[in-house]
Amino acid sequence: MKYKYIVHNLFLFKEASMEKQNKTQDKNNIDSPQLLLKNQVCFSLYSASNAMIRAYRPLLNTLDLTYPQYLAMMVIWEKNGINVKDLGHDLHLDSGTLTPLLKRLESKGIVTRERSKEDERIRLVFLTKQGIELKNKALSVPNGIFCKSQLQLEELQQLKATCEKLLANLEK
Repeated sequence: MKYKYIVHNLFLFKEASMEKQNKTQDKNNIDSPQLLLKNQVCFSLYSASNAMIRAYRPLLNTLDLTYPQYLAMMVIWEKNGINVKDLGHDLHLDSGTLTPLLKRLESKGIVTRERSKEDERIRLVFLTKQGIELKNKALSVPNGIFCKSQLQLEELQQLKATCEKLLANLEK
């Protein structure tokens, strides 16, 4: 069989020149290859995302963090005192998802939420001493994931750039 790869919208499918195949299977594949799960870019992204989160789990268990909490903490470690609205923007989360996540981090004693002195409507998130100490414990997590990925640094950089481009295109 000769395969020609065709990208159409957000799916990838193989157009094959077939000589001897079951007519029903042949008809299904030719009539709607864009609906085959194995041809979906979105499914590959979904599956890889789930696998990535599962790979993080044992590393984050030692920090007593879930994956979304870890993402939030990375932003807070970078921008201590960040406005909750800006944190939600950076994480691509709405306030209905972010507020319970921050409450859980606060109940663990890792962060505090305080009202801005300039504008009481604005809530700011600050690291506690325990949150600052947790950063030191988390330093090994990125390298652990890098090793588990078994990809070269250049491959990971290209993958990240492609995902960011896709996100930007879809948010237009």
